[in-house]
Amino acid sequence: MSETREAPVERRMTKRVMVGGVPVGGRAPISVQTMTNVPTADLPAVLAQVERFRRAGCDIVRVAVPDREAAEALPALVRDSPLPIVADIHFDHRLALAAVEAGVHGLRINPGNIGGERKVREVARAAAAAGIPVRVGANAGSLSREVLERFGGPTALALVESALAEVRLLEKHGLEYIKVSVKSSSVAVTLQAYRLLSERTEHPLHVGVSEAGPLLSGTLKSALGIGILLAEGIGDTIRASLSADPVEEVRLGRAILAHLGLGRPVLEIISCPTCARACIDVIELSNALERLLAGLNRPLKVAVMGCAVNGPGEAREADLGIAGGRTRGLLFRAGEPVGWYPREKLMEVLLAEIEAACGEISEGDADGGS
Repeated sequence: MSETREAPVERRMTKRVMVGGVPVGGRAPISVQTMTNVPTADLPAVLAQVERFRRAGCDIVRVAVPDREAAEALPALVRDSPLPIVADIHFDHRLALAAVEAGVHGLRINPGNIGGERKVREVARAAAAAGIPVRVGANAGSLSREVLERFGGPTALALVESALAEVRLLEKHGLEYIKVSVKSSSVAVTLQAYRLLSERTEHPLHVGVSEAGPLLSGTLKSALGIGILLAEGIGDTIRASLSADPVEEVRLGRAILAHLGLGRPVLEIISCPTCARACIDVIELSNALERLLAGLNRPLKVAVMGCAVNGPGEAREADLGIAGGRTRGLLFRAGEPVGWYPREKLMEVLLAEIEAACGEISEGDADGGS
């Protein structure tokens, strides 16, 4: 199997906080987060999602707590969840206090909409007494009118100034365990904002591109925004926000870390871009392979190469691989040729090798569907 790559960058040092048993900051391993999208009050549905997230490699789960019914479900959720739970609270500080009492492992609040400084003080003191971190920060879509007028729009500096004002307010009321984010749907603004923020605070940073979009375009924007910042040493915990099954956010986050050498290896399919030399249908085979292995959470590098020009060499660098020939193809295992097989049998023998290495595989989401 593939080995963990050496980290290519020196990460920026930040303060460390604990989200349950997961360290965030202080150069701890970068954690991957996502958020449930079923009603928090529906405990069986939430726990089923959390288990899927865990299998995909998630570290921290955030849940929306918009009402008292959701807050009342938190004690059981915290008790039964295999992952730390962060409660996302807006507009009602009493829900935040109830979440702290329920034993959540972290809070996400917006001090600007929680009900004034007195109520922020109550939440900050409760979180400090419980020893749990609070994430604050600014999104381009939720800046106050005063900030927008002051800075001429949702600029990077507007995001940073707004976030740091929230940090100062929490610190004023005795809270030390703080995470900060400054997200925009613009990759360029996101990059500039986090670069500015990293120079002005030692609190750990939660990194992501806000409202990145559906699976394809959202993956592109998240990979660029999160990946560039991590490559510069900025970021302690990440969420790849997608309009898709939240499990895809976890898989994308894990893949970004793996390809930067900042996390454990993941399933990686190496396939050639195809040309007139291709002797097998690389597009069909690689897409089918990606679909079949979608739920496989194993560190495996699989190559699908179309011809003998670069194919054998590339396939030898993979854990398993095939390279096409005129009438047959070559199967490789751990860099060594295993044998020649008819072209129509290549996928069959490759899948058999993968099953032998990793256990049973099945088409679609091996984590149980959405």
